[in-house]
Amino acid sequence: MSSQRTIYTNNGKPWIAIAGEVHNSNSSDPAYMEGVWEQAQKLGMNTLLLPMSWELVEPEEGRFEFGLTDKLVAQARERGMKIVFLWFGTWKNAGCMYAPEWVKKDLARFPRAQVVKGKNKTTLEKFYGMSYTTLSYMGEETNRADTKAFTEWMKHLKEVDEKEHTVIGIQVENETGLQGEAREHSDEADAAFAEAVPQGLVDYLKAHTDSMEPEMKAAVENGASAGTWDEVFGPVAEEAFSAYKIASYVERVAAAGKAVYELPMSVNCWLDKGDAAGIYPSGGPVAKVMEIWKYAAPSIDVFAPDIYVPYFHQICDQYMKMDNPLVIPETAVHSYAAPRMVYCVGHYHAACFAPFGFEDMGRPFNAVQGYLFGMDVTDPLLQTPQDVEEYGWCARTLHNMMDLLASKYGTKDLQAVISEKMDMTPMDMSAMDPAKGLAGMMKSNPENDTMMFGTFGFKVIMNMPMIPRKDGVCLVVRESEDTYYILGNACMIAPFSADPAKPNYDIISLEEGCFENGEWKAGRRLNGDESARLTFDEYGILKLKVFTYE
Repeated sequence: MSSQRTIYTNNGKPWIAIAGEVHNSNSSDPAYMEGVWEQAQKLGMNTLLLPMSWELVEPEEGRFEFGLTDKLVAQARERGMKIVFLWFGTWKNAGCMYAPEWVKKDLARFPRAQVVKGKNKTTLEKFYGMSYTTLSYMGEETNRADTKAFTEWMKHLKEVDEKEHTVIGIQVENETGLQGEAREHSDEADAAFAEAVPQGLVDYLKAHTDSMEPEMKAAVENGASAGTWDEVFGPVAEEAFSAYKIASYVERVAAAGKAVYELPMSVNCWLDKGDAAGIYPSGGPVAKVMEIWKYAAPSIDVFAPDIYVPYFHQICDQYMKMDNPLVIPETAVHSYAAPRMVYCVGHYHAACFAPFGFEDMGRPFNAVQGYLFGMDVTDPLLQTPQDVEEYGWCARTLHNMMDLLASKYGTKDLQAVISEKMDMTPMDMSAMDPAKGLAGMMKSNPENDTMMFGTFGFKVIMNMPMIPRKDGVCLVVRESEDTYYILGNACMIAPFSADPAKPNYDIISLEEGCFENGEWKAGRRLNGDESARLTFDEYGILKLKVFTYE
């Protein structure tokens, strides 16, 4: 759990971005976006992540166009929503397709990365045989041009939005890196790779090995304390070189923009998935090289993973290191989307959760989506589109609870558990102990199924014969010493007292209800049969007040 609060704000108050990222091309047309904004509102979202491309901001060198930006900002204001802009400049998915025409055509001034020495374009044999080209991270003129365009755009954002603060954050570039090889192989790149590693970088990494992933940690601990990239980094030298060069490049862009308008700035990454560098974009801010990025790009506030893999929670855990706030700018729209959103807010205290291409939520997957979302595995939720009504209920509820939730960020007063991480061992009927109530009726894995608020706790029962579903989630927020809000789905809740002096508890009051504009609106007062077992067959929220005694 991060010790930090959400990095985004609204008029000085914390803002949890219950968000969606649009398909890449949609934000290029305000007329098309009208329907997208409408869909986002139906899904309960309060923030959209919108690409803004260098080619549309600076179609001719030195001539800047900000009309598209202004229209998108106006659309968000009309709906009371926020924007995180994604700057598609030098890189988008490790390519250069969003650079302006005048940059793409001048290969002398704006060199391409040479994956193979002497070649400006190559075939990615290990990546479906795709044709590939991208701008070089060694290109000083490219860096200056990208920085200038970004800075002019940030100046304009400040002029038109500093008071209203519709734009709450900026992602600088998109999935940076090099595919095909671990580093560039131009003459210039070869010469730089043969030089000594900056001593400041070596010293920083030697002092920060505790947070490192095993491969990088071993390389840094066993490597020289000074010398060339090979001498210092050994087997990961080429990826470390690319990471330092790309992070330094991005830092110049981000720092210049931040100097004119200080907004939270993030970078996102295409995950490595255990592949070799170059199959995924080498040098991008994957967890393995996050320490290099932290040193070389201090203007970046967040390192954000794009998560499409089934092992979602392990990736979240990786990106919580070094007090990095969890921002998920891209994830899948299968049926784990809603429970993962609730869990990310409750457990990780995430600053942002944004399914990518949310416009497709609820629709059958096409072949590419099926591959990305894991339809080749047996988990049915990976194969099923997210129900839009359920997602909308969860998103609206979290948004309406935002003040309460944000006030508990960084504390143990906000916790969550999720079915995905539960022990899937079938229930052992002989192990049931009725004397202990529901809390003693199932094999316990406290790390994954129990939430403790001081001496009072909640055991959450999921993946049981009577509840065989895998979309279970439970978020609990403690409002005061004896009062809790419980948001759940597909689970049973077993409260208990762990205080030896007061081992018993009674329910003083139990209410159904909802939050409206941050205020609890009570519905039915539950008692009798309805309070005897706290079961969520579908998404709902309860307010519970308890009393403990000897």
